[in-house]
Amino acid sequence: MGLWLERNIIEPGKLPLLLALAAFVLTFLVTRAITRLIRAGKGPFGNVTAGSVHIHHVVPGVVLTVIGGFGAVASGGEGFGAALSAVIFGIGAGLVLDEFALILHLADVYWTEAGRKSVEMVVLTAALVGLLLAGFSPFGVNDLSEDELQNRAGAAATIGVNLFFALVALLKGKARLAVFGAVVPVVALIGALRLARPESLWARRFYRRRHRARARSMLRAYRHDRRWSGPRRAVEDWLGGRPDPPRPPERDRRSGGG
Repeated sequence: MGLWLERNIIEPGKLPLLLALAAFVLTFLVTRAITRLIRAGKGPFGNVTAGSVHIHHVVPGVVLTVIGGFGAVASGGEGFGAALSAVIFGIGAGLVLDEFALILHLADVYWTEAGRKSVEMVVLTAALVGLLLAGFSPFGVNDLSEDELQNRAGAAATIGVNLFFALVALLKGKARLAVFGAVVPVVALIGALRLARPESLWARRFYRRRHRARARSMLRAYRHDRRWSGPRRAVEDWLGGRPDPPRPPERDRRSGGG
């Protein structure tokens, strides 16, 4: 283990990245554990307030992310300063992305269905950083030969093609494949070749008059969601907690739902 760490992490200069990832994941897990205890009314923890203002943990997260980011730049990426900055940055990023849904919706949706976006973003970020640690580079740069790297035109063409596939996958409503495809190009190619999801920009533009393609797209999306939505929700519930049931509209609650 020590030899692997020395050869694959320390020598290539990836130790700060590993520390940032570890701090990021650990911060998310600890934060979710604390918020679930607060939600259940257990333990010594409670919400942080300043008067009548609820201080969300995204606030110290932003501060720590800024400190860690500037600290990493100032340290030059080496030494104790870089390692410490990486840990601070990872902690801040974990706090920020744990409330990603709040930033996205500009509302406190932490324990709602919309709040699942935070868990998805954390898992996606951790997976991408893990791929970078494993040696993958964005848009397949690590797959280029020495001659291709020296040929700027060839390198730019390869990166451009991979970027194009990732953008097509994104337009087809396959955001996860597009993001992972930016690091693993073959994933973007798969996303670009498959049918678009029916609600995507691609489907609205190109399937409008292609009724068979639109019908196949809807059927495939239905089968995919039916197969994977249950396991995905189970994992998200295990990681982040089960969302609160949706509340009835205000008028229905006042009238007793009748």
